[in-house]
Amino acid sequence: MQPTATVLVYSDDSTTREQVRLAAGRRPAPDVPLVEFVECATPEAVIRELGKGGIDVCVLDGEAVPMGGMSVCRQIKDEVFGCPPVLLLMGRPQDAWLATWSRADAAVTLPVDPVEFASALASLLRRKRLVSA
Repeated sequence: MQPTATVLVYSDDSTTREQVRLAAGRRPAPDVPLVEFVECATPEAVIRELGKGGIDVCVLDGEAVPMGGMSVCRQIKDEVFGCPPVLLLMGRPQDAWLATWSRADAAVTLPVDPVEFASALASLLRRKRLVSA
């Protein structure tokens, strides 16, 4: 198992980014690596960080402004070769169809529920590890 996984967190709201960090903790499940976070407050920063490589999972805030995480997700799925799995934060459960449209790999609702979020993140980290192996 790799020593750490890098998780990109996109939200224009620093409180949402903090909720994600706290919900994941240092290790969202015993069988996944420790996580390090790269925080982005703008879509441009997301593209720049993905261009550098080394991101294992993206967590995108569907409620972010000026460009929501769903639109960012669709864009990076189209434009970034080998795009990492995406966990989308949705405002309402009824937005699940939009998460599908955006091609997110998983989605959870806001506010961040620590148990649900950690489980979804760990699942994507496991999937990433299997694909990389």
